Amino acid sequence: MIIFHSKYISMIKLYFSALFFLIFNVNLVAQSAAVPAPIIKSTFSDLDAYLTENIEKGVIPGGVFLAAEKGKIKYFKSFGFDDQSLDKMYTNDAIFRIASMTKSITIVGILQLMEKGKLNLDDPLSKYIPAFKKTKVLDRFNALDSSYTVVDQIKEISIRNLLTHTSGSYYGSFEQDSLRAVYMKNGLMGFGLSNKEYTTEEMVNMIARAPLAFQPGSTWKYGLNMEVLGRLIEVVSKTTLDAYFQKNIFDVLEMKDTYFYLPKEKQQRLVYVHPSDTVQKVIKNPELYYPYSIGNNHFAGGGGLSSTTLDYATLCMALANNGKIDKKKILKKKTVQLMNDIQFSELDLNNKGFMSKVDEMGFGLGYWVVKKENSNLSPLSAESFGWGGVFNTKYYIDPKKKIVIVGMTQMFGFNNEPFWETFTKEVYKAIEAD
Repeated sequence: MIIFHSKYISMIKLYFSALFFLIFNVNLVAQSAAVPAPIIKSTFSDLDAYLTENIEKGVIPGGVFLAAEKGKIKYFKSFGFDDQSLDKMYTNDAIFRIASMTKSITIVGILQLMEKGKLNLDDPLSKYIPAFKKTKVLDRFNALDSSYTVVDQIKEISIRNLLTHTSGSYYGSFEQDSLRAVYMKNGLMGFGLSNKEYTTEEMVNMIARAPLAFQPGSTWKYGLNMEVLGRLIEVVSKTTLDAYFQKNIFDVLEMKDTYFYLPKEKQQRLVYVHPSDTVQKVIKNPELYYPYSIGNNHFAGGGGLSSTTLDYATLCMALANNGKIDKKKILKKKTVQLMNDIQFSELDLNNKGFMSKVDEMGFGLGYWVVKKENSNLSPLSAESFGWGGVFNTKYYIDPKKKIVIVGMTQMFGFNNEPFWETFTKEVYKAIEAD
């Protein structure tokens, strides 16, 4: 089980309490813009200078950054020190814990099975994992003894509920009071990255036994949904999640450095994790070396993968190009379009959706989507989408302009969103000026 020191747990809580800022440039979208900002031409040398400046200021330790347009890589560079004490610098082939960026790969897997007629997005989850037929919903909680009462689901959890984080599942480690106590009582506090005690199947059965935070489909809440979808892929495909990803996604796109558990010959390329307050230092916590756990039969579809910037950018370029690169195809064009369809408009009207109060933002099948383009605030086109990971990795996909951006650092508790805002702007300016 991954259990972090209290200092770093508090950092992760900070991350999720500021979730909006860490998975998308919310400041760009939501701030007032009475006076349009002037358009200033930039070059890739300006981008170099920007990243170098932020390393010198201690905003980030360094990392690997890539930008592509129309399937062609325009920028791919590494900066800074992975471990300054050892003079170990970042290299372009560095391997990063991508955490929640795993989710987008799980989404692709689910939609591939949908294309093959193996499942329907509105099927009840219990059709494939019977344990969820009996899942209850939290009703009342007694803080004195942590006892609680439950009620039946009004409508069963669907696959779509899992894809849109409206199932009622959540991350107990990042909740307070009753929800946190309920998951503690049900042993669900250590899931999300890896776990040595339970297989994927055992983890998901434990999730099924715990009560949901709300009736399925009634509210958006970030949670253990993709872990369940990972198990669903195993059930439907009759293979393990790692084997399914390898055959149907990684081999197809020639992603040679993406794994749940790294082969021994590649383990030395895994980078350290840095605390956000002192980026020159590294967190040498053995529990952060879960990617070394070869032979572990626990595959977290919501956060367990590690990858390189180039590998992940290859996936992004396929999604930006309607599901394919050259003759390498992972999804149909109409399926990629389905991924970007805005979900739960009714929840947004009641402020129960994802960022409901931000007109420019919506939620597709698993990640944020730009509903309305606003060039004064963000360079991203309408229907652009993306997500991030808890260790400060990011991706942005702009299908209209065929631009892909992937940035990978490795930090806990990063809350300096202006760094990513400016980085994204600088990439667009450089591509436009190129």
